[in-house]
Amino acid sequence: MRDGLPDWLLPVRSAAETVRPEQLSRFLPPAEGGRHSAVLLLFGEGTDGPDLLLTKRSPSLRSHAGQVSFPGGTLDPVDGDPNGAGPVAAALREAAEETGLDPSGVQVFATLPALYIPVSDFVVTPVLGWWRRESPVAPVDPGETGAVFRVPLAALADPARRGRFRHPSGFAGPAFEVDGHVVWGFTAGVIDRVLHYSGLERPWDSSRIIGLP
Repeated sequence: MRDGLPDWLLPVRSAAETVRPEQLSRFLPPAEGGRHSAVLLLFGEGTDGPDLLLTKRSPSLRSHAGQVSFPGGTLDPVDGDPNGAGPVAAALREAAEETGLDPSGVQVFATLPALYIPVSDFVVTPVLGWWRRESPVAPVDPGETGAVFRVPLAALADPARRGRFRHPSGFAGPAFEVDGHVVWGFTAGVIDRVLHYSGLERPWDSSRIIGLP
């Protein structure tokens, strides 16, 4: 469903409907294989204006410990066809399992083209939702999710909070400093492209380096 969205979210919807995979990432899914997964970009209207729901992985996890991410995870058989309704079902299910949100209050209005994370062989479909009826959120399993928080879009677009990170492996990309967290990697890359193609981006200094936690 696309009706009933607030006006500020319409440019995001339009961008999602027209953007091409190669405009989002240089890493595109292989013709076959890959571990199908989905993440939820949940847009809401918070006390500080339009915002985005993010999570921070538990510091005790073996993989990506303490990293900020979107709610989401791998597709299970119960989610259905990876090339059909599966990614939407998985994004909502995983978000509920991680944050406790009520999926019935989420209006999915678009999906972005599937992207690829070579290091983990994940084929990730970003699912975009409008939090039309909010519900309480918090880490459901502290062993998996360390924090759940909302970040105003104005903060993400603030040039003073933007920069680039450099990983010891040599990989570099966009980064954000918000609420004491550093957002980097796949999550920051998707946010960066959504801001850009939705016309929400403000000029920022791409030479500024943000250190990784």
